[in-house]
Amino acid sequence: MAVVKSNTKQMELLARLMRAEAEGEGELGMLMVGNVGVNRVRAACLDFKNIRTLEEMVFQSPGGFEATQKSYFYQRAREQDKRLAQRVINGERFHPATRSLWFFEPPGECPAQWYNQWNSGRFKSHCFYSPSTADCPEI
Repeated sequence: MAVVKSNTKQMELLARLMRAEAEGEGELGMLMVGNVGVNRVRAACLDFKNIRTLEEMVFQSPGGFEATQKSYFYQRAREQDKRLAQRVINGERFHPATRSLWFFEPPGECPAQWYNQWNSGRFKSHCFYSPSTADCPEI
C-alpha cells in the first residue's frame, strides 16, 4: 500500500529524479534518493511543511534537487526506474536514508551535521541527514 499518493505521471517523475540524482550509485543508491523524496512528502515539518505531493517535492524551490536543472532529468523514465520508484512509494525504506530528508555528495568525509541535521550514514558518495523524531514525527 502506498505511503504517499501518486499517479503514473508522479511515479514517473520520481523515477526520473532517482535516476538523475543517483544512477551512478546503483539501484540501492537510487532507492535511497527515493526514500528522501517520499520522506519530504510525508514530513509536515522543517523545510517541508507545505510539500504534499511528489511533484511539489521534486520541484521545490528553494531547497529542491539540482537534477531538475539538467537535461538528463527530462529523459523518459525507464521501466527499471519506475519499478524502483514504486517500491519507495509503497513504503520500502533503506538505511541510512530511512528517515532522511537531505543528502549530498561532499568532496571528502561526511560532516557530522548539515543544516543542523545529524548524519545518519553514508552510501557510496552520498551522505544522508535525518531530523530528530521530535522535529519530524511523521517520518
